[in-house]
Amino acid sequence: MNTNFTPPVARHAPVLLAIVGLCALLETVFTLADTPFADFSVLRRTAMVYGAFWPGLLGGWDEVFPGQRFTMFLSHAFLHGGFLHMAFNMLILLGLGREAVLRLGQGGVLLLFVLSAIGGGAVYGLLSTSDAPMLGASGAVFGFFGASVYWDIQARRARGLSIEQPIRLTLGLVVMNVILWALVGGMLAWQAHLGGFITGALLARVVTPTPGHRHRVRSGTR
Repeated sequence: MNTNFTPPVARHAPVLLAIVGLCALLETVFTLADTPFADFSVLRRTAMVYGAFWPGLLGGWDEVFPGQRFTMFLSHAFLHGGFLHMAFNMLILLGLGREAVLRLGQGGVLLLFVLSAIGGGAVYGLLSTSDAPMLGASGAVFGFFGASVYWDIQARRARGLSIEQPIRLTLGLVVMNVILWALVGGMLAWQAHLGGFITGALLARVVTPTPGHRHRVRSGTR
């Protein structure tokens, strides 16, 4: 008799909570360190030096530590430019993460986050003409957008429905990026968003090629 079965929809996502918790903890520490009471803003600057994505490292800049030009492809996703930046990314991640957990499982969600962050960094390094550092989980978050859009198209095609809605969502994301890029004076890493989105969609295509491909919850039986 099955006694330990938990419906997939009701399962928690500890891997997502761990990612969100780490990003929130780091940003909280940096924010508190930036206050006049602490006056320790060097902490955020140091974290950026060691963990942000620096395009110059791909063009001959000296590394601060061995292997930095490789670790920055992932470490940048855990650092943010401010508390609102972090909160916005984490709320979207939690919102999109539920479907990803159901389709991919805990390990798959972690893989989606990591590969999308790397993919975002790779496209940023390829297309950006700026030497300014890039940081934030936006590339990884857009990976979840890419996977979600792919799954929506997949489900609609399987039922013979129009894919107009997910296409509109994708166009909406493009318009949003253009507007934000203009509002912040070009200081938006749209290249990382693009790289993350493509990476997420490709991963979903490979891991879940049909609607029937999804994470299976293992339950104890007796």
